[in-house]
Amino acid sequence: MRRQPYRPEDLPDPRNAGILVHVDGELVPRDEARISVFDSAVQGGDAVWEGLRVYDGKIFALERHLDRLFASAHALRFAGVPSRAEVRAAVVETFVANGMYDGAHARLTLTRGAKITSGMSPAHNQAGCCLIVLAEWKPPVYETSGIRLITSSIRRNSPATLDSKIHHNNLLNNILAKIEADIAGADDALMLDLNGFVAETNATNVFLVRDEAVITPSADSCLPGITRAVVLELAADAGWKVAERNVSLAEVYTADEVFTTATMGELSPVLEVDGRAIGGGSVGPVTERLRALHRDHTSKEGEPLPRR
Repeated sequence: MRRQPYRPEDLPDPRNAGILVHVDGELVPRDEARISVFDSAVQGGDAVWEGLRVYDGKIFALERHLDRLFASAHALRFAGVPSRAEVRAAVVETFVANGMYDGAHARLTLTRGAKITSGMSPAHNQAGCCLIVLAEWKPPVYETSGIRLITSSIRRNSPATLDSKIHHNNLLNNILAKIEADIAGADDALMLDLNGFVAETNATNVFLVRDEAVITPSADSCLPGITRAVVLELAADAGWKVAERNVSLAEVYTADEVFTTATMGELSPVLEVDGRAIGGGSVGPVTERLRALHRDHTSKEGEPLPRR
């Protein structure tokens, strides 16, 4: 039995009821956007993805995101991958068709494509990849005043199991941690690696500030995020010491400041972890300064979108 259609007023932004979605070469209305039940994304989460954001008529860090998308597809040995020009054109077309020049986010997904029969083997994938560009009106997902985290019992995948440097769609590891955060009434969950060091949250990279140094966990069991890389560059250019190293949970509890980074969430101050107030329990000065530098950077850099 089909579920009742959603009501536009129930969406986080009612404008998203009328969006056009790019699916496998075509722009289609939201309610008609579908992929095959034989698609590898349905059969096994066998897909790669990127998150993109537009600022002031420009797609921020588009080339970095495309680099990672194609690297992930290559690592998974995808065949029939669309060209870089085709993917770029689909992204631009989708934002422009929806009139999204600011305050919007797109999830760019590349699946291995439809199979001729159910099964794990990529030999069953003979139709080539399927490209999806889902753009929505969506501001940064966290409150600017800050977020609260709990530490998950779920450990982040290591390269020995599923390398997080492949930006893949198999997100159950992260979802299990997010369930714990939801039950605890927290915004997100901090995830440790198999050795007990901090990896990332279920959705973002993590930074801490200690004695005017900006520190982030080594990218061993976390995604080396693009916003993470931008923040490391901005912090170094602004004169702070920066470091990528193993970080223990006790260091997080006793840090002067903690914040998270992601395309969808930008820079989010962390006020509390596992019931411990971080610093003064409010937005710290280094975090605030880096947020300002990030805002300035995103307002100037990016791929300009053509106007209709």
